[in-house]
Amino acid sequence: MIVLDEFCASHHVEISFIRSLEEHGLIETIIVNETMCVPGNHLSKLEQIVRLHQLNINSEGIDAIINLLQRIENMQTEINELRNKLNFYEEDQ
Repeated sequence: MIVLDEFCASHHVEISFIRSLEEHGLIETIIVNETMCVPGNHLSKLEQIVRLHQLNINSEGIDAIINLLQRIENMQTEINELRNKLNFYEEDQ
């Protein structure tokens, strides 16, 4: 778990920004011992969002960019799987 107070201090963002990200469904937060946290496996996505925010991109724009990047990643995975299948069938000949 990543404590959001520490994350916000080290990345120079307001906790209100993190709350707005959660309201837009961009991240998921968890309360642990009355402390707002984000799961460790979401850290890279949160850092990516903060970098976009520092470029003065609003929450809706960040959401669109994150969705497009996820689609690109999914398509790249699919391309790699198809290449592997193609290579398998080409080796049989």
